[in-house]
Amino acid sequence: MAAIPKRGETAASTLGRSGFKFEERLRVAVSDIAESDDRDIAAAPATTIYVCITCRRQGDPEEGLSPGRRLAEATSRAAEGTGVAVRRVRCLANCNRALSAAIRRDGAWTYVFGALDPDRDAPALVEGALLFAGTRDPIMPWRGRPEVLKRGLIARVPPIDFEEESE
Repeated sequence: MAAIPKRGETAASTLGRSGFKFEERLRVAVSDIAESDDRDIAAAPATTIYVCITCRRQGDPEEGLSPGRRLAEATSRAAEGTGVAVRRVRCLANCNRALSAAIRRDGAWTYVFGALDPDRDAPALVEGALLFAGTRDPIMPWRGRPEVLKRGLIARVPPIDFEEESE
């Protein structure tokens, strides 16, 4: 079994990154680790879903629980026990295609989605986050992605340390 690094040490990763500092926030779900890898993986970068809680679609009532907050609550329930973190944010600036959410993973592209439904799409967000968490590639796979995450894609944002490869 791999030794768990001490704070500040670099840990090896078999998930596509050469190493990471132990201070980073990490989550691993036991079900996400293949038996052949369980001795080699100390931790995996967290995958997080950000849900806009201020989102309202045109015609939604101003009073009561916002549809965005309902989506956030449903997504949190759907993510329980998966290792996927769900965070509430005040605005993703995608009001014309509300409801909105984003999925990000350390060292990978971030995906912004719109036209989500609070009563239907929370499981799809979690399914997409798990698909993304399970790939070594910094890009979310198209194959296997829930349909709402294909047709509702607003933007793909590069990681902060992204450098375009020269031709």
